[in-house]
Amino acid sequence: MKLFVFLLAWAFALLASSLASATIVEHTFKVQNKTIKRLCNERVIVTVNGQFPGPKINVREGDTVIVHLLNKGPYNVTIHCAWADGPEYVTQCTISPGNKYTYKFNVTRQEGTLWWHAHASVLRATVHGAFIIFPRSGLFPFPNPYEQVPIILGDWYDANVVDIETQALANGGAPNISDAFTINGLPGDLFNCSRSQTFKMKVKQGKTYMLRMINAALNNHLFFKIANHNFTVVAVDAAYTEHYVTDIIVIAPGQTVDVLFTANQPTGSYYMAASPYSLGVPLFDNTTTRGIVVYDNAPLSSQPVLPSLPPFNDTAMAYKFYSNITGKVGAPHWVPVPSKVDEHMFITIGLNLETCDPKNATNATCQGPLGQRFSSSMNNESFVIPKGRGFSMLEAFFKNVSGVYTADFPNNPPVMFDFTNPSISFNPNLLFASKSTKAKKLKFNSTVEVVFQNTAIISAQNHPIHIHGFSLHVLAQGFGNFNSTIDTTKFNLVNPQLRNTIAVPVGGWAVIRFQANNPGVWFVHCHVEDHLPWGLDMAFEVENGPTSSTSLPPPPADLPEC
Repeated sequence: MKLFVFLLAWAFALLASSLASATIVEHTFKVQNKTIKRLCNERVIVTVNGQFPGPKINVREGDTVIVHLLNKGPYNVTIHCAWADGPEYVTQCTISPGNKYTYKFNVTRQEGTLWWHAHASVLRATVHGAFIIFPRSGLFPFPNPYEQVPIILGDWYDANVVDIETQALANGGAPNISDAFTINGLPGDLFNCSRSQTFKMKVKQGKTYMLRMINAALNNHLFFKIANHNFTVVAVDAAYTEHYVTDIIVIAPGQTVDVLFTANQPTGSYYMAASPYSLGVPLFDNTTTRGIVVYDNAPLSSQPVLPSLPPFNDTAMAYKFYSNITGKVGAPHWVPVPSKVDEHMFITIGLNLETCDPKNATNATCQGPLGQRFSSSMNNESFVIPKGRGFSMLEAFFKNVSGVYTADFPNNPPVMFDFTNPSISFNPNLLFASKSTKAKKLKFNSTVEVVFQNTAIISAQNHPIHIHGFSLHVLAQGFGNFNSTIDTTKFNLVNPQLRNTIAVPVGGWAVIRFQANNPGVWFVHCHVEDHLPWGLDMAFEVENGPTSSTSLPPPPADLPEC
């Protein structure tokens, strides 16, 4: 989500000046069930226009996008689409079956790869697609690639994914894991009945290609390699980077990475493969999805070369990738780091427990640890989606309605402790978090610096934190407990990477800075899907600016009602 633009059409659009040559890009998205076959079984999934993954949206920077969404599916739905927002009951109420809503927004001051996806329940497992923003000039800040190929890494559940979540929320345990990872919706030839469901990419010797990579998997960070080939990272989360050469991509749920690779190996076939990076999760999908890069004139009998993927717990490899990306100063839409900080926040993130039966503290019959329910929190506040309160948080902000949320999210955790010490994992004084629906109020145009501090409560994990409405300068990241005396000297204030989703290291911390120049209510949440309904969320309430163009406009007439 972008730092420099303002909300345009309630909950889904941002005000910005369109260039004279800008065009209108219009799509109709019909949300509907479709039966498809994967892993030998037919399953009914929710799709857009019967496609899995969903339709690709191609725009140029400065264009206006209009998406007409018709909900012909069985579930309530919202769409989170590039700058358009959409978290259910945060920025809008859901679009119920049989109803419709039109999203309209301008695409400004970003170039690269983003993605659109459902933001209600777990529907984004199959309701998602690429959102590609091309330079208005048609020129990149590097030689134009021969071809551009979206690579959407996802996961496949051999069951109804909504039923899986519903069951887990009912019993308090962890949801069942996925059965396979996918490349552009296909599991690859390591799985039964899947040899013909393997993504293939044809290349010409000596040509350079851009892979527009998206991690749409619900819960897993992923390693990605192409055998015997290197990549050059040129952008992340639709922000240009200094060129970073690597033979492996590490990508967290919700993130995007644009990479160049040149077909410079002997003519033949080479596997591309993705496998999980996971720590602190007792049970996870430890499978590998494969596609094939096929050179022109490669022998039909050519056996693809295999890449060597790292072990699932290779934190050193993940950290090396995440921490070595830097922003490209002077590139289109580059923004210097704000120097004066108005708001300092220190936010702990991690897992917790909730009493199995809130009315009976001695009840312990749920399927989470210690017979309780899984929970999670930020600063020991476990977020509750405000369903059933009459309005979304954004509507309540605009109409000044009380009872939907409170604007008193704390700047610091209630107690300080040895956050990453494994011995605290089941400390009864730290296990349980308060349930609430809280936002942090920010002055318009204020500069906010946030330390996200991971904890070892229950288990230390890598949490990809996504902040809607803004791009974030990632100043530093590291392991252990953040030390303001030592670690502030590590801040990159010259060319930090710009992200909208920061993977906070397992057992560690990350520091981000952004300017709150986008009025409204903006969701902040872990992009590990299991953690969102458990409460690893909060919101920023950004006050209106001094003019009508820097203030939240009225809601559109067709905004769904709660």
